[in-house]
Amino acid sequence: MTFTGPIILLLIVVNILVSYKGFTNSHFFVRYSFVVDRILVDKDYKRLVTSGFLHVSWGHLLFNMLSLYSFSSMVAYSLGTWSFLLIYFASLVGGDLFSLLVHRHHGDYSSVGASGAVCGVLFASVALFPGMSISMFPLPISIPAWVYATLYVLISIYAIRSQKNNIGHDAHLGGGVVGMLIALILQPSAFLANLPTILLILVPCVVFIFLIIRRPEVLFVDNLFYKTHRDFYSVDHEYNVKRSDQQHEVDRILDKIHRRGMGSLTQREREILDDYSRRP
Repeated sequence: MTFTGPIILLLIVVNILVSYKGFTNSHFFVRYSFVVDRILVDKDYKRLVTSGFLHVSWGHLLFNMLSLYSFSSMVAYSLGTWSFLLIYFASLVGGDLFSLLVHRHHGDYSSVGASGAVCGVLFASVALFPGMSISMFPLPISIPAWVYATLYVLISIYAIRSQKNNIGHDAHLGGGVVGMLIALILQPSAFLANLPTILLILVPCVVFIFLIIRRPEVLFVDNLFYKTHRDFYSVDHEYNVKRSDQQHEVDRILDKIHRRGMGSLTQREREILDDYSRRP
């Protein structure tokens, strides 16, 4: 008797419930999201896992859960339930660790989302079944999985370097690589059987990760298509904009107290200060 199907559904349900809690409770969201300083300075390592069950919107959650549902069954039924769970959680943590490496000097960088774990499952399925096709919803076309994965790697590397768009590619790429490597360790016969495809995907990833470790300045090189490097908040990190606005508002209120005293505050300003004082 197998419980692979129920385990996959349980993961989806937990993601939905935890994300909904984050949608409706900002304190919960901030407490369990990925924040570089909270992990490196406060040693709050649970965020490497808990952040993977939070999402910034229903659309973000729906996209990740549909992707997980689409690719998880092949991996789970091929390797077994426990191996699937190993790939899922190792990719989740691996993606966050790679993001932590890339943004180790950006203390307020923050993220949420199951994208790293989902990409790990996706890349694991490509390593095991490179001949399968991937449908490009909502278009009625499909492409070979190895073509999709190769393009995904190249686009991710370019996007991390230039920070041209609004997608958090670093955690996606890190989680994908971890998922593929674990799948190959668990089923080594797939490595020789699918060697050209696997090398085509892994070699650019390994070279890029090496450059990040040895020459992190490669992340800040302008290029032909994107002349001005800038900081950005990804879809996975957009709530930082709200946090920044809140901080500016708190600073304004504190300046008002300094100039005119506590009695000058409105009821709304007092509520903002009270809310800020309870933040973790």
